[in-house]
Amino acid sequence: VYFSPFSLAAGARMASQKKAIVLDMSKYVDKSVRVKFMGGREVVGVLKGYDALLNLVLDEAHEYLKDPTDAYRLLDETRPMGLMVCRGTSIMLVCPTDGLEEIANPFLQEEGEEEGQ
Repeated sequence: VYFSPFSLAAGARMASQKKAIVLDMSKYVDKSVRVKFMGGREVVGVLKGYDALLNLVLDEAHEYLKDPTDAYRLLDETRPMGLMVCRGTSIMLVCPTDGLEEIANPFLQEEGEEEGQ
């Protein structure tokens, strides 16, 4: 097996570099965020810390409960989780809760309307 000096130097240089942060979460520190996980769970809490792998530390966290009849629907009910560490590999979405509001679905049709109109 032959290793060129260039490949060894490049490998050493890459190993000494820190992993680049993909997302800049610093603007959300000490602010309320909503986190969606693989599997459908959702949590709201105050972001206290993060790392390059998107592991998050949330304080005052609350998990939204799922509807027992529909696994894809979340209820408005929550349960307190307190301080929690969220593993970055299971996180699908992080969004600030500031300015988040629920609006009516403009695509729902009223019962009297037909689909062709």
